[in-house]
Formats: sequence, C-alpha cells, structure tokens
Amino acid sequence: MDIDWTRFTPWTALAGGAVLGLGTALYLLGSGRIAGIAGIVASPMQALFRGAPWRPEVNRLLFVLGLLLAPWAWQLVAPLPAAAVDVGTAGLVVAGLLVGFGARMGNGCTSGHGICGLSRFSLRSLVNVLVFMAAGFATVFVLRHLLPGVAA
Repeated sequence: MDIDWTRFTPWTALAGGAVLGLGTALYLLGSGRIAGIAGIVASPMQALFRGAPWRPEVNRLLFVLGLLLAPWAWQLVAPLPAAAVDVGTAGLVVAGLLVGFGARMGNGCTSGHGICGLSRFSLRSLVNVLVFMAAGFATVFVLRHLLPGVAA
C-alpha cells in the first residue's frame, strides 16, 4: 500500500478521528461498555464454541451493523479508496490468526486499547498499543527487507 502524499490532507483524518471518538463515546454512554471490536464480537463467538446459550444484545448487533454499513454510507459522500492486497491467501490466514491471538493475549484489540483505553489514560492500554505498533513495525521490516519474496 502506498500513500499518495500529494493528495493527502489532514481533514479526512481529522474527520475520521472525530467520528471514531463520537461513536465510541456514544457507545460508552449508551451501553456502559468499551467499544472494542474484539470484545463486542468475542462474546457471541465464545458462546457459540462453548455450546452455551447466548442472548443477542441489541447494542452489539447495532454496532457491528454500523461497521458493515459504513462503507456504503461513505459512498454517498465520496468514492471509496482503492484497496489492494499484495499477499496471498496463506499470508492473510496467518495474519488473521496472529491478530486474533494478539488480541486475545492483550485482552483487547487496537480499537479497545488504542481508542478507548488511551483516552482513559490506561497504562495497560498504553503498553498494549506500544506492543501492537512494535509488532507491526517488526513484521513489515522482516517481510519487506529480510524475506521480500515471502509476502507475495
């Protein structure tokens, strides 16, 4: 993925951050819960795999529905940016498993720790975000510079 720096403006990033902040604040005020995607999605999945009964919670369902509908809402304002995946299926599967493992080990995901945890000045969230970022930097370095043929 390459960033087109000649067209970059901070306004879209600022607007995106404001919408994320507003959404997480409204979710917290409306449900009393942190808007971490891993936590929102994990509860029904854990119940499914354990064979335990799960009752749908409207706030969780609406939150996930909002995530799924957001690209279509964005298309009313502007075209979606072009997406390009330059890794094979095996790489995507391994990456997904590693992200899931990391979110489980960190007791939350980047949205829960990075947006909600840091805004509450959580030391645990700060450590998690630093580890997430370091792991991402290390992964990109290894795949691009040490093992350039593996990522393709």
